[in-house]
Amino acid sequence: MLLSWLAGLAAGLVFLHFLQKLAFPYFWDDFWYLLKVVRYGIRLEMYVLKGELFTVLDKFLSLAKKQPQKPFIIYEGDIHTYQDVDKRSSRVAHAFLNHSTLKRGDTVALLMSNEPDFVHVWFGLAKLGCVVAFLNSNIRSNSLLHCIRSCEPRALVVGADLLGTVEEILPSLPEGITVWGMNDSVPQGVTSLKEKLGTASDKPMPHSLHVASSLKSPHLYIFTSGTTGLPKAAVISQLQALKGSAGLWAFGCTANDIIYITLPLYHSSGALLGIGGCIELGATCVLKKKFSASQFWNDCRKYNVTVFQYIGELCRYLCKQPKREGEKDHQVRLAVGNGVRSDVWKEFLDRFGNIKMCELYGATEGNICFMNHTGKIGSVGRTNFFYKLLFTFDLVKYDFQKDEPIRNKQGWCLRVKKGEPGLLISRVNEKNPFFGYAGSKKHTEKKLLCDVFKKGDVYFNTGDLMVQDQDNFLYFWDRIGDTFRWKGENVATTEVADVIGMLDFIQETNAYGVTVPDYEGKAGMASIILKPNKSLDLEKVYEQVVTFLPAYACPRFLRIQEKMETTGTFKLQKFQLVEEGFSPLKISDPLYFMDNLKKSYVPLTKELYNQIILGKVKL
Repeated sequence: MLLSWLAGLAAGLVFLHFLQKLAFPYFWDDFWYLLKVVRYGIRLEMYVLKGELFTVLDKFLSLAKKQPQKPFIIYEGDIHTYQDVDKRSSRVAHAFLNHSTLKRGDTVALLMSNEPDFVHVWFGLAKLGCVVAFLNSNIRSNSLLHCIRSCEPRALVVGADLLGTVEEILPSLPEGITVWGMNDSVPQGVTSLKEKLGTASDKPMPHSLHVASSLKSPHLYIFTSGTTGLPKAAVISQLQALKGSAGLWAFGCTANDIIYITLPLYHSSGALLGIGGCIELGATCVLKKKFSASQFWNDCRKYNVTVFQYIGELCRYLCKQPKREGEKDHQVRLAVGNGVRSDVWKEFLDRFGNIKMCELYGATEGNICFMNHTGKIGSVGRTNFFYKLLFTFDLVKYDFQKDEPIRNKQGWCLRVKKGEPGLLISRVNEKNPFFGYAGSKKHTEKKLLCDVFKKGDVYFNTGDLMVQDQDNFLYFWDRIGDTFRWKGENVATTEVADVIGMLDFIQETNAYGVTVPDYEGKAGMASIILKPNKSLDLEKVYEQVVTFLPAYACPRFLRIQEKMETTGTFKLQKFQLVEEGFSPLKISDPLYFMDNLKKSYVPLTKELYNQIILGKVKL
């Protein structure tokens, strides 16, 4: 009797398991992932309830005591332990305490490439209670000045290799900003921080200087183009920094992992997910000054890397490398990042082995995040009933001609059906706040949609179009507004148009992004109208864009038009231009291609066009 009862129970359990796999194939994946999310949320709430506001810096300081000799950063073969970084950052704090008027709450801008001193200066200033603004190390001239002015810093710290960039704008810097260089020898108007560090104390800073008054208080400013205009300083609160640091842990990384960071630290991916993630785990990171496809796997083998961060372009570059023997001979088990196309994803796994690709989605300033915890190829994440209880979001219909969400007769936004692209919007509330941007409030207000589904509700406009399939997987579809993504960076079309428009023979410029086969994102293109009786100087256009724009923002293609269509509100009509692309087979207007060898733009012939399409000419 007992045996038959046990046999029946076993059969029932097998049947239930089979039924669960059939009807709810992702149940356990979802369950364990959501359990982690809830656990982390409870942990943060417990800190608040106890009155212990435990920040990323506090976590680092506890690790410096707990595991002082463990390597934290490995850079160009040199090992910097948790204790080393703690002491060096304390020297930075003491140097500013003794030789400047900086105080708690002041903003300091940081212009530095990937190197250990980036972290030392960041943490040193954080120990003084300062807010650090990360400046994109690729920008220069007016764009750099704009970023500095927008975050209103009291000081600017510049890496040794970038001092020349700052020298160009020194006379134009706002009054009251002191400039500090990481060089021994610095020009007039710049103070050598390196010299001050030589005599500074490495004793711990008083906790009272950096204790957080609230998890909502600013910790960093990270610049983003968002969907409109020039870069804006997104406010990164202590809470956002903590959430960002939990990403690697949520994907299953541990203290024993060695994380390879080749992404720039001035972005949230490198700083919050990468450096912050290592601190959350108590792990070691291998920091690279700049990504190198040819050195990537050698570095992974040399340093026993187990996890690396990526953007889609990075994976594509690795797949484009010549094939070599032993490409699967490494210890990498996880790759965490965003923006890899499905075809590149498949090729990457076939070629380099069983690496779990952990794709995620999240805007720097946003209040919504998705994580692909199942490994579904091409997806940025997955949602379900329980996830939407924690993070309220929707995909709504969007008018591409008017560049705004579609509303019904009652004025409410309309949800899309599964399988249809829609604008991703996320509810702003106490649990998921939007902290906005430094400076003008109008930039913050522009990112919010009000009265979306009912009177008084407020949603964050991500500026991204997504598709949700029948299994509730989410896929990135496109960006909206006046920006596009290229080489892992957001390009502000207004900035490109303004720079080209400075030339005396240009009457009007419309910048936009166009799709190029086998490339992530969109390549820059500018449609130009010449002033009457003026001729086009292609060498001058080239010189102008390479002088005033970062390399990723320089338009690869030019189109010369006699007139430009505008929308009903006189906004330049980009929709048609984007659709037409850069094909001389479709476009009768003169087209040109950026040639870096000739330092000019050259005619885009049908032959050159075909070479670009076939991937024989690099963009």
